[in-house]
Amino acid sequence: MSTVPTLPFDRTHIKPGDRACVAISGGADSVALLLAIHAANTAKHNALGVGLSAVHVQHGIRTEEADRDLDFVRDLCATLEVPLHIHHADVPERAARTGETIEEAARAARYDFFSTLIASGHADSVLTAHTLDDQAETVLMKFLRGAWTEGLSAIHPVVLVNNPGQRPGKILRPFLHTRRSEIEAFLKQSNQPWREDSTNTDTAYTRNRVRHQLLPLLREYNPSLDQTLANLAELAREEESRWQAELARILPQLLLPGKPVRGGGRAVPTAPGESQSAVAIELDRLKALDPALRRRVIRAAARQLGARLSFDETARILALCGFRPYPPVGAPTVAARTGATLTLANGLRAERSARELRLFRAPATIA
Repeated sequence: MSTVPTLPFDRTHIKPGDRACVAISGGADSVALLLAIHAANTAKHNALGVGLSAVHVQHGIRTEEADRDLDFVRDLCATLEVPLHIHHADVPERAARTGETIEEAARAARYDFFSTLIASGHADSVLTAHTLDDQAETVLMKFLRGAWTEGLSAIHPVVLVNNPGQRPGKILRPFLHTRRSEIEAFLKQSNQPWREDSTNTDTAYTRNRVRHQLLPLLREYNPSLDQTLANLAELAREEESRWQAELARILPQLLLPGKPVRGGGRAVPTAPGESQSAVAIELDRLKALDPALRRRVIRAAARQLGARLSFDETARILALCGFRPYPPVGAPTVAARTGATLTLANGLRAERSARELRLFRAPATIA
């Protein structure tokens, strides 16, 4: 008696009664995810019990090939009797307008539509078919760009979608512990075809260079590299979660609004929105923190002003306050003295007084 092939996936965040929408491109990973969720939803025992649908986004990049992908997805969803949501996006236009890369613009277009599906009540969660291989590639790309721990956490298994005034929902990645080789073996055993995206071999894209050139080379040094990188992502995600909880606890005690005034107290701006343009931290309180927490407090303070600090910028601010580490070799000299200032990216400035470090956004100039 032949057995029906199955493919395990993470059910943790998929609850009976949810409206679960599978993002399907027609590629192997997303086809396998739709089949696996559908099979589990129609099983006689331990069925998922979700309202299942699918979503397909055309990016406006590979016109004829994309049309064939859509036809394939339509046929598959019709066979499975799964409702299909279709969205047409103009990714090249978006990239030209926003300055994003094609990869960034395509991702943003997809996730914007996923949020729309959730906000409109068509889905409680959107499931994407990111695999362990995708996780490894993403961690390596983040590392090469100099990411902090939040960046090294890479692809999260759950992302909350909670836009103000809209229905909340989730993006889920049930295949994040599944290898691409397992997926293709499952599809072949199931006699289920899939579509190949011709751009997946185009090394003009960074991810493809990492996938086809860099990772194969690095696996010569560590054959288990993909799992090692995925493990690193999980460690970084848990570390970052722990730090964020600690920062939420202590930041209200450390961050001061406005400027100190003679005789005590602080002058706090009263114009709408102006109170968010500056924060200050007493140097003695910074000195009492360990180096890891001190660095994170400075970065969190900048983030409250809408700025993300690089490693070098954080090091320069620490030097301004008289703390190690000092700026990297070749960076501008920073004077750790009262009245010294730094001009950073995105209009952010840092200023040292006798007692405080003050971060503020420079007012926009009118041409």
